[in-house]
Amino acid sequence: MLAADLFAPSDPDFVADPYPAYDALRRGPRVQHHAGTDTWLVSRHADVDALLRDRRLGRSYLHVATHAEMGRPEEPPEHAPFWKVVRNGMLDVEPPDHTRLRRLVSRAFTPRTVEQLRGTVQQVTDRLVDSALQQGDFDLISTIAEPLPVTVIAEMLGVPAADQHLLRPWSADICGMYELNPSEHAAQTAVRACEEFGDYLVALSRERRARPQEDLISALTQVVDDGDVLTEDELVGTCVLLLNAGHEATANVTGIGWWSLLRHPEQLARLRADPALLPTAVEEVMRWDTPLQMFERWVLQDLEIDGTVVPRGSELALLFGSANRDPEVYADAPVFDVGRSSNPHLTFGAGIHFCLGAPLARLELQTSFGTVLRRLPGLELLAEPAWGPGYVIRGLRELRVRA
Repeated sequence: MLAADLFAPSDPDFVADPYPAYDALRRGPRVQHHAGTDTWLVSRHADVDALLRDRRLGRSYLHVATHAEMGRPEEPPEHAPFWKVVRNGMLDVEPPDHTRLRRLVSRAFTPRTVEQLRGTVQQVTDRLVDSALQQGDFDLISTIAEPLPVTVIAEMLGVPAADQHLLRPWSADICGMYELNPSEHAAQTAVRACEEFGDYLVALSRERRARPQEDLISALTQVVDDGDVLTEDELVGTCVLLLNAGHEATANVTGIGWWSLLRHPEQLARLRADPALLPTAVEEVMRWDTPLQMFERWVLQDLEIDGTVVPRGSELALLFGSANRDPEVYADAPVFDVGRSSNPHLTFGAGIHFCLGAPLARLELQTSFGTVLRRLPGLELLAEPAWGPGYVIRGLRELRVRA
């Protein structure tokens, strides 16, 4: 069997533990075609890191060619509402549009904005831990991991408390389209969520444009750079991206991170004994079992990798989970080590698409892990968790624990 044949993103066993397959992939050619998904797999840290920065690749190709010119099928017209939202955010566009959008959003989403959220993050975390203590036995995913980032994003954006329950379902439904070869049902669900969330954000942004408040949506309606402003569609795309990236990734890091700690009791005890290890522990959680297993890039011109030509119009699958376990970069790469000092993981990406929300994610993760460690010192696992169906955005369905 070829190493590429071990790549099985629709297989629940592979989703639960893709690392043996990654080990085999890294021992093989630097780029390997996977017929089942029609993608080219890149598994080594040096290659993934370099290709994330390579301008011969793009998150999109529509700035240089049509679908037909790239040998790709036309998108179904009924999917247009999804692509309208996604392509008005910065993740799925390339320069010069990406440069302009990131510059504008960065003027509103500043380090000061993140730092001002520190108190909010702690208050929300304490409230969720209070709920966990009252329950005794609880699901850490639905009690802490999921509500923390979505509540923080909602507060940051300025979504009224009465509407915040809408955000989690919209986020999950939209992210279903980021999987490899999503089903038509997943596509229709994502389209509906984009329409509903988009309409909601248009109404809210118009209200804030007329009567600004101290929130990010108000700031985005007012931001100006050399006379340039965000269009209404760009503001909607930006807010949807902030929710999806900020909620799904952070929630899944939290769930997987606690599962990693609970099955490594010696590392959990080490962290409890030395809370100063918290920053390195959070980075190790993100490296050792990342929820962002793969990011895609389109090949904009024929690309040669170690003698193999990957033709224009191909889709590269950059395997973050494999890169983060590459023994060429990490000493004892398979070992979970909360004190790991050299940790150049790729969970936040690299290059121009490096995650804008990385400082907020780190703030939330350090606050939530630190608070649970301090306030739930006897936390113990009740049952081995089940994994959700997603591979590209990967997480646990639930994590049953006792306080």
